[in-house]
Amino acid sequence: MRLLRLVPVLAVMGLIFFLSSLPGSKVPGLLFPGSDKLLHAAAYAILAAAALVAVPDSLRRRRPCRAALTVFLFSFLYGISDELHQSFVPGRDASLPDVAADAAGAALAVLVWFAVEAMQRRSAKAAAEQQD
Repeated sequence: MRLLRLVPVLAVMGLIFFLSSLPGSKVPGLLFPGSDKLLHAAAYAILAAAALVAVPDSLRRRRPCRAALTVFLFSFLYGISDELHQSFVPGRDASLPDVAADAAGAALAVLVWFAVEAMQRRSAKAAAEQQD
């Protein structure tokens, strides 16, 4: 059952790899300047969210900082590997701003997860105190 949690992560990684494999001539034009950075951030936010789901519940509850850091580093390193991959694709190149956008998207997903978890813990604590 735990292995099923990896399916979304692998699917997102596969989609990112596929899109990065497209030659520059096949990549659609930008909607507006910088829109590619938003797409990078969105893709890596989705990757980080999928990776958070793949982390065992016990680790996410007991060591949320470790889970968050692991997911962020995983997403960040995949972003670096993806840029290296793109450097071998005709009409594409590796870009530090793209890696930065990837990292920003992953960080955003992790921070949102942290905020939601903190609110849920406070709510559960308040409910427990009201019952006492």
